[in-house]
Amino acid sequence: MTTSALSPTERAWALLEQLSDPEIPVVTLRELGILRDVRQGASGLEVVITPTYSGCPAMGQIEDDVKAALAADGLQATVVTQLAPAWTTDWMTDAAKDKLRAYGIAPPHACASTPSGSANVVQFASRSAQAAVVNCPQCGSVNTTETSHFGSTACKALYRCLDCMEPFDYFKPY
Repeated sequence: MTTSALSPTERAWALLEQLSDPEIPVVTLRELGILRDVRQGASGLEVVITPTYSGCPAMGQIEDDVKAALAADGLQATVVTQLAPAWTTDWMTDAAKDKLRAYGIAPPHACASTPSGSANVVQFASRSAQAAVVNCPQCGSVNTTETSHFGSTACKALYRCLDCMEPFDYFKPY
């Protein structure tokens, strides 16, 4: 099927499937779970994105990249930033996690599951909670330590492998 036979929504999805995250260029917005929907709205095409956290500085760039990718194919869309439900690292695909690891970023562990139908449950960490083991993406060692709760971006923590001594980011689970 040629792209001319596709609806504007289908064309937009096809174009946006390839759009990379500006801070982590090896993963796409779709793989990260940031690209939520492409739909026909009352005023035309709408692209729905959800930030990894509400203060994410890349959201302006992501919006510009979405509009530019669509405009290059003759499509115009409104970009809608949707904050609820809040983004979670559980929305990342397995392919995204593999790509993060290959890029040198330890992928997030799965978030604590919430009871069925209760997406808005707030869970607090207990004092006795054990820190999750973070494997080094370079050598695979579990002998790692967090050196800073914030890494190259606020959604990542900085770790160091105590075996190969390499620093690396760990994408914090949300």
